[in-house]
Amino acid sequence: MAGRPVNHQRRADLLNAAVDYAIEHGFAELSWRPVAGALGVSTTTLVHHFGTKEQMLEAILGRLRERTFAATSDAVGDQPDLASAVRAVWTRTSDPRRSAEFRLFFAVYGRALQAPQQFAEFLDRVVADWMSSLVDAQGPDTDPATATRTATLVIATIRGLLLDLLTTGDRDRVQEAAETFLATLERNAPPR
Repeated sequence: MAGRPVNHQRRADLLNAAVDYAIEHGFAELSWRPVAGALGVSTTTLVHHFGTKEQMLEAILGRLRERTFAATSDAVGDQPDLASAVRAVWTRTSDPRRSAEFRLFFAVYGRALQAPQQFAEFLDRVVADWMSSLVDAQGPDTDPATATRTATLVIATIRGLLLDLLTTGDRDRVQEAAETFLATLERNAPPR
């Protein structure tokens, strides 16, 4: 006897709500009962839509990565050059209203590094998605190796600054460092 089919729209709605719950409550609280209670459904409903707890965690990680990438990709894609794109990304990611989202992002990142086989898709794409956008933002005339190297430095610097900001809360110091980095990108930008 086959079970009832999964309603994909309902699954997407539950997944978005589960990500919102995770942002608010943290990664450690992602177990069946608290998530089900917060979403107003039974644990059976979650099992029906996600399978196992690990599959639910993977889905939450994937959606968090998609959200983060979509927001940073939009910021990068709307800008005329790399320096402007990185400034837009920094402004978005360092916004205090995004703190909980990025605390979760770093918690997820750490968990994925501890269980790389379980979270292989997250790890495969967490750098690659943004890397592609940043390489493209440098324009078609930039040497591919140089564009990749620059994008790598940007990702590492922005993530490091953001982790420092979330850890210390020292917005003035971190913002000053970010401004120094952004000014370097602007000075090194090719003329328009």
